[in-house]
Amino acid sequence: MASTGLKVGGKYEPSECQSLNKVAIIVPYRNRKNDLKIFLRYMHPFLQRQQLEYVVVVVEQSEGLPFNRGMLMNIGFKETQLQEIYQCFIFHDVDLLPENDGNLYSCPEEGKPRQMAFAIDVPTPLAHFGGVTAFSAKDFQNVNGFSNLFWGWGNEDDDLYQRVLHHNLTVTRMFEKEPSLSHVTRYIMLDHPIADPNPDRIGLLLDGIDRMSSDGLNNLYYKKIFSKYKPLYIHIYVEIYEKYNNNSR
Repeated sequence: MASTGLKVGGKYEPSECQSLNKVAIIVPYRNRKNDLKIFLRYMHPFLQRQQLEYVVVVVEQSEGLPFNRGMLMNIGFKETQLQEIYQCFIFHDVDLLPENDGNLYSCPEEGKPRQMAFAIDVPTPLAHFGGVTAFSAKDFQNVNGFSNLFWGWGNEDDDLYQRVLHHNLTVTRMFEKEPSLSHVTRYIMLDHPIADPNPDRIGLLLDGIDRMSSDGLNNLYYKKIFSKYKPLYIHIYVEIYEKYNNNSR
């Protein structure tokens, strides 16, 4: 991939033009080695065909506590902005691959975060805001990012959706008013083990608005074990402390 212009750390910018979009792709990760290999080898050519300036950042959580997808997204946002300023972020599960080049990974307008994964096996509900979502950096900062309190599977994306609505942002979906083109936003989902659901997820969702201003980007607490520039991505490995485990609240 180096022959295409891909730089160490999974960074790319087209040589024949100046891209209008500078995008950071944030991928939360733990113990999905095969999925990550497929994702990286698929997504780099896909993104380059769209002539984007971009970087791929994989944020891996250490063993121990249950997986915390939302906090890893927040860490990815913060760590990436410390290195270089990106105008927008796409928060991307490692097991979802866009099927069509027409599914644009360009930056959304400010005030209009975009739900990217419009259809996986079937069209998703209008309130679905997970899998792959795009934000301007300003909008993600304004909603205070994801909650840090969702451990295990489930509902951290619904909590983020509540934050978006509370801040009067408008969720957009490409081609949602043109059903005949909805196939453009279809995704393939890679096979993966069924995750254990978070037993506290419903209660956390119900009181999410009350703690929105104090739970998110502004109270991240973690240890960065290392940050490495690998050939296809920036690898950030972190330890999340017991302070944020639901069982210790």
